[in-house]
Amino acid sequence: MNYRLLLAAGVLLALVLVPVIALTHTQTADQSKIERYIKESESAWAEAGSKGDTATIERILSDDFVGVAPDGNFYDKAKEIANTREEQGNVLSNHTNEIKVRFFGNDTAVAQGSETWDNRTGDPKRGTYVWTDTWILRSGKWQVVAAEDLTVLPTSN
Repeated sequence: MNYRLLLAAGVLLALVLVPVIALTHTQTADQSKIERYIKESESAWAEAGSKGDTATIERILSDDFVGVAPDGNFYDKAKEIANTREEQGNVLSNHTNEIKVRFFGNDTAVAQGSETWDNRTGDPKRGTYVWTDTWILRSGKWQVVAAEDLTVLPTSN
């Protein structure tokens, strides 16, 4: 058995595998950081209406964003900013319940979750949405390009 040949093959294998393992570890760490950013941004968006926080909307929605509201109407970034201004004072609270993030490649993520809200006026005054948001990495920034919200109907006991 040629030990030099075996040793050379082992060194070559190590030279190939070490960078692959290191790259995989780096990607996993980066994905965890991005996932945390997406979840924090989703929570901030849910809370934006009660605070009139249009800066969060500006930051996380892309300029070409398109959403579908629970009533089936489409809305864009400008409309969401206007709605956020208008909701301040009427939205008492809105918070996320759970958020799941899945990645597709290095530049696309889908966040799905739910949020519960309370309004000062209107009917109903309380409710829950479930939603799906598509996030894209563009020019070094993660932003939502598409969203769809559904109202969860209350269950009767």
